[in-house]
Amino acid sequence: MIRTETEYKNAQERLEQEKETLQRQREQLEEMDLSEEEVERALGPLISFRDQLREEIETYERMRRGDLSALHDLRSIGRWLIGARIAKGWSLSDLADALDVSVQQVSRDENNEYQGISTERAQHILDALGVRFRLEVEEPITEDENDSETVPA
Repeated sequence: MIRTETEYKNAQERLEQEKETLQRQREQLEEMDLSEEEVERALGPLISFRDQLREEIETYERMRRGDLSALHDLRSIGRWLIGARIAKGWSLSDLADALDVSVQQVSRDENNEYQGISTERAQHILDALGVRFRLEVEEPITEDENDSETVPA
């Protein structure tokens, strides 16, 4: 996941390099008189890497525009918090200052996508970013459903 402008710029440069590498590889494979299917199969890993890099760049650009997807699963709150920081235009340092912690701490937390974050800590980050958060339950569990999904101890 791209988390900073520096990482974004590096990813863009890497994408350009990957496009050039892919083109050179394609030309070399075609010179070997391989079928189109064989060429595509040989290039598969490079194409997959390029596509993944492109997707990461597009995701970062969406976050920067403030286009954050709805949070449908609390396990993805870490990614969402990172996106909220990016959407606000804040650096890791800006968030660290607002939270009164070190940049290294924020960087570690974001590298781990806030794995295991407490609700109190998540709320503290949301407050620092000026984000209002609302939890909405779409399909509440009824008493009958709750009984059938009880996990034995």
